[in-house]
Amino acid sequence: MTSATRQATGWTKRAIAAIAERPITAAVAATAVVSAIAIAVPGIDLTVASLFHRGDAGFPAERNATLIALRNAGRGVTQMAVMALVVAALGKLFLPMLSRAIGARVLLFLATSLALGPGLLVNAFLKEVWGRPRPRDTLDFGGTLPFDPAWIPGGGCESNCSFPSGEASSSMWLVALAFVVPPAWRRAVAGVALVWCMVMSANRIAFGGHYLSDVLIAWGLVAIVVLACRRFFLESMGPMTEARIDTALGRAGDRILALVRRSGQGA
Repeated sequence: MTSATRQATGWTKRAIAAIAERPITAAVAATAVVSAIAIAVPGIDLTVASLFHRGDAGFPAERNATLIALRNAGRGVTQMAVMALVVAALGKLFLPMLSRAIGARVLLFLATSLALGPGLLVNAFLKEVWGRPRPRDTLDFGGTLPFDPAWIPGGGCESNCSFPSGEASSSMWLVALAFVVPPAWRRAVAGVALVWCMVMSANRIAFGGHYLSDVLIAWGLVAIVVLACRRFFLESMGPMTEARIDTALGRAGDRILALVRRSGQGA
C-alpha cells in the first residue's frame, strides 16, 4: 500500500467515524452542499434532464409500461407503510394484548418521521408553495413555463410542483425501517431501501417529472427528519416513558369503545 493510498484510507475512516458520531450534522451539511451547487450551477439539472428527453417525443420513459408499473409499485409501498402504521396505532388503542408487537417508541418514530418528512415538509409545504415547474412543463423541454433553479420560490407551477420530489422523499423514508429491525438485519434493510430509493428517484427523473436537485434535496431533507426523530424517540425516550404511552393509549381506546357502546345504546 502506497503512502497516498494509506492517507486516503485514513481520511475515509475518519470521515465515516465523524458521520457516525454526528449523523444529523452530516445530513444537514450534505443537503446544504447539494443545495448550494444546485443554485450556483443550475445547468446541471438541465443537463441531466436532457439525457432523457427526445425532442418532439418528449420524455419517452413516461409512456413505458414497465416504468409506469415501477412507479405504481413505489406508490403502493408507501401506501402499505401508511396502512401498517395505522393498523399498529389501532392495535395500541384497542388491542392492548397485542401492543407489545411494536413498541410505542418505534411506532412514534416511524409515524412522526413519515408525517413530518414526506408528509408535511415535502408534499404539504414545499411542493405546494415553492412553485418550481417540472422539467416536462418548461420551455427547455417543450412546455410553456420558464426554468427555475432549486430553492427559488415563486415559479409558474401552481400546485403539486417539482421541488422537491415527493416520491423520492417517501422512498428515502423507508431507510427509517433499518433503525427498528433487529441489528443483524439493519445493513441489509438499509441497503435494499437505498437501492429502491435510487431506482424510484431515477425513474422520476427519466419521466421528466423531477430534476436531479429535486431528488437529492428531498433525500437530504427526509434524512434530517428521520435522524432527528430517531434521536428523540429511539435514543432519548426511556422504557418507563414507553410504558406510560402504552397505558395512555390503552385507556384512550377504552374510552372510545365506551363512547361507541353508549352511542349504540342510545340509538
